[in-house]
Amino acid sequence: MKSESRSAVLRLEDGSEYEGQAFGAARSVRGEVVFSTGMVGYPQSLTDPSYKGQILCLCYPLAGNYGIPAPGTDRWGVPLHFESERIHASALVVSELCESPSHHSSRQGLAEWMQKEGVPGIRGVDTRSLTRKLREAGVMGGRIIVEGGEDSKEEGQLQQPVPSVSCRAPRLYESPGSKGPLVALLDCGVKANILRVLLSAGARVLRLPWDHPMDGLEFDGLLISNGPGDPKACTKTIASARKAMARGKPIFGICLGNQILGLAAGADTYKLPYGHRGQNQPVQEKGSGRCYMSSQNHGYAVGEDSLPAGWEPWFSNPNDGTIEGIRCLRKPFSAVQFHPEGCPGPRDTQFLLEGFVGGLKAEARLP
Repeated sequence: MKSESRSAVLRLEDGSEYEGQAFGAARSVRGEVVFSTGMVGYPQSLTDPSYKGQILCLCYPLAGNYGIPAPGTDRWGVPLHFESERIHASALVVSELCESPSHHSSRQGLAEWMQKEGVPGIRGVDTRSLTRKLREAGVMGGRIIVEGGEDSKEEGQLQQPVPSVSCRAPRLYESPGSKGPLVALLDCGVKANILRVLLSAGARVLRLPWDHPMDGLEFDGLLISNGPGDPKACTKTIASARKAMARGKPIFGICLGNQILGLAAGADTYKLPYGHRGQNQPVQEKGSGRCYMSSQNHGYAVGEDSLPAGWEPWFSNPNDGTIEGIRCLRKPFSAVQFHPEGCPGPRDTQFLLEGFVGGLKAEARLP
């Protein structure tokens, strides 16, 4: 389906402008402009809650060529093909948009889907130039202005976006008759495939709102999920993590969960100049020296020098040396900055999530 031709411009907070043509919803929006180095995976990236409040620029020059699949859920009621029930990114910036997709699972085009979801896009942008700008100056606020489009009332990235992407009430996921370990999952914007990997590994999952109290809650292990924004704004989640640590139950964190666990342990976090976003990010395990390819989407990191006694870096990023995982030497607490569940991207490190569940089974002496 051919989109109506409208001019649009991406205006960064430093005054630079990138002209193009609008597609998707005819709306003008604000957000933090970030870039992703992945070649594919735009349906999963756009529905990743970690992109809440951000204008996503795709480095790969072509988007939309394999269309958008039909929505659906698996046997646990977890979304298939998407990482949540809706698009969370504020807008999309691409070099070239394919309006005639070809794929056996495609049910609609990228522009059509974004229009239905009320999300604007801009195509025809020199994304290479934009990416170089963000790498040199750092990510910054921006606004997409669509010719004749309504002006969004959104104020760009929220100071605390996590409540808007977390579940509203506890929900239990389990297979019929399952007696697997119970994983309490603090939902800061969890991706669907994290749930699916945990359930596939034999766990029961109790999905909890980001600020759910841990007092009196029974569980075998705690998982702190990914999510958007500054980890220091998640004060209630940090407090919940500290209470769980005091109980000594196994804890595993992913992405924002890595930062929250670090803060709960007494470490510090800081904002990266332009972050790590894409499905081709290397990580190296400390000690073994083994490298893996990983999917990543984060703008903050744990400061290595701030780790307290009894904690150590687990993984690092060979590109810039930043921490990609932490672990406690005395207790079963660990976390990774990357996404072991992939989706989009490689699942080279999915064994880490599966190992977390396997450890809970072993502790409870379950098959």
